[in-house]
Amino acid sequence: MNYGENIKNMRERIGISQTEMSKMLEIDKSLYGRYEKEKQTIPIKHLITLCNYFNVSLDFIFSFTSIQEYKNIKKKANNIKAGKNLKEWRKSLKLTQLELANYLNTTQSVIADYERGRYLISTPFLYTICKKYNISADYLLGRIDEPISF
Repeated sequence: MNYGENIKNMRERIGISQTEMSKMLEIDKSLYGRYEKEKQTIPIKHLITLCNYFNVSLDFIFSFTSIQEYKNIKKKANNIKAGKNLKEWRKSLKLTQLELANYLNTTQSVIADYERGRYLISTPFLYTICKKYNISADYLLGRIDEPISF
């Protein structure tokens, strides 16, 4: 993934230290540093907090688009809406849960749990899906209403 450098650049551009960012996220400074270096995967909830702080889309942080922010973007992800969007998108491509699970090297039950809204899709799975299928991460998480392709 390539979000670490983007987060670092945005943080440095506005003159905020890693310590200040880690306090905002309520995590240890060393953990935040590992996020920027991508030595540890940043959870979706922290990515969304950073998106809101920097007023950018998740698609921008992931370098899927140069559009920094979408109109009417929601500040939070919604598990139920995200699950519905994932399911509709998957079905539009005629992919089964099992096929998507196999591509992501996970189980069908994990995909089913995402689609039921039990959990938000994990950062690596979200990134992988969006990168391969050119679909907006913000859409899949329910932060924007219309699917955007890149």
